Formats: sequence, C-alpha cells, structure tokens
Amino acid sequence: MKNHSQQKLLFIFPHPDDESFAAGGTIAKVHHLGHEVTLLCATSGCKGKSGEFQFATREQLALHREEELRKACSILGVTELILYRYPDGSLIEQDMDQLVDRIRTTIIELEPDVIVTFPPDGVTGHADHITISLATEKAVILAEQQYPASKLPRLLYTSIPHYYDHCQDSGPSNKCLITSKVDISDYRIHKGQALQAHKSQVYSVNRAYPGVMESDFTVIGNYEYYTLVRDNGQAIDPPVKSVNELPTIDLV
Repeated sequence: MKNHSQQKLLFIFPHPDDESFAAGGTIAKVHHLGHEVTLLCATSGCKGKSGEFQFATREQLALHREEELRKACSILGVTELILYRYPDGSLIEQDMDQLVDRIRTTIIELEPDVIVTFPPDGVTGHADHITISLATEKAVILAEQQYPASKLPRLLYTSIPHYYDHCQDSGPSNKCLITSKVDISDYRIHKGQALQAHKSQVYSVNRAYPGVMESDFTVIGNYEYYTLVRDNGQAIDPPVKSVNELPTIDLV
C-alpha cells in the first residue's frame, strides 16, 4: 500500500448520482484526508426519471442532472469533474476500443494512484454500469504500460451489498466478490447530503435509502465496500469472505 502523502484518486462511473450511491462517503473521507479526487462521469443521465421536475427535452434533463452532479461533487469534495456526455443508456452501443482508449487517455493525463469503478455485475445489472466496468479495466491494463514502474495504479471495484433490500426488483444473479470495506461513519452526512443534491432521482434514492431525502441519514451504513482488482500491474485473486469478515481499509 502506498504511503499517506497526497494521492490522486479517479472514480469512473456512467451516471450522475452513481458516485454518491456507491462511494460518496469514501470520496468525502479521502478529500478530508487531503487527497485529490477526480470524478469521470460517462453520461449525463438524460434518460433518468426526473422526479418533481418537468423537462421538454432530454437535453434539458441532462443539463439539470449535470448541475445536480456539480452540487454533489462540491459537497463531497471532488477536485475535478470530467464529463464525457455519451447518451444515457448507450455505452453498450459505443465502439468499445474507442471508449477504452478515451478512458486510457484520461488515466494517462491524470496519473491517478487509485482508480475506482463498478464491478462487472454493475451492482444493479445496468448495461451502462457493466460496460463502464469492462472498459475501465481494459483501459487500466493499457495505461499501466505508460506508467512509471514504481507508480502503477491500484484498481478497485465498488459495490453496494444489500442494495435491493428496499427494492421490489432484484439484482444480478452473479455478484462480484467483495474483499474490503471503508469506514465512512464520520461521513454519512456528506453522503446523505450528496444524495439529496440529486433531487431529480428521488425515486432511486428513496428505494435504496428511504428517509434520506427527508434528512434521515440513519439508513446509511457505516461502511462502503470494495474489491481490489489490480495492484502493481498484476490481477488480484479476491479471497472469499462474508461481508461481516471483511477487513477495514483506507483506499490510500
């Protein structure tokens, strides 16, 4: 594990609000510890539900969701927000080599120490989630060839165990193993306030974290969950552990 001098972290997700659902507490924590956080958001969520808001076009919804995302980033302490602005729901239709190369280029430009994205199951089984996971892992492997050997990045998946406990539908059957957890107990308010920033996504917030929109943050757990996938240029074979046995780590 790298030392605790200032590190760069890159979170890669497909939609506005993914960052708050999956890693909001972690982002706030690493920011508080003095590290630099960049968020790459591949789409602007133009197909998402709009809650109490009414929009004449998907472009208007996309712009609104970008503003919600910027507010959430401000709450969490994101240093830089990168927007690719692919159409929502279209990532699986994009040329995979081009998407991978675009992410690889971003990684090379930033040279993050830690990269975080969704697992191959996408947590929810969403095609955009799955595609961004696959593209990011391929991009990391390619980017490693241009990193200094002493500075190779770590790649982690983020997950949300029990995401469907409050949902009528169910998650993917083949779930990625989780290997560790980050203690976010001091940053649950930040995560809750970031989720509140995504007002147009009230349905999604209410089903996963009922009460948060009314500032009841007790439903937010004390941990966020991760799987170390690559380290020092090598794939990591995750050990099988139950959620209750997971070691507590810091990402940096």
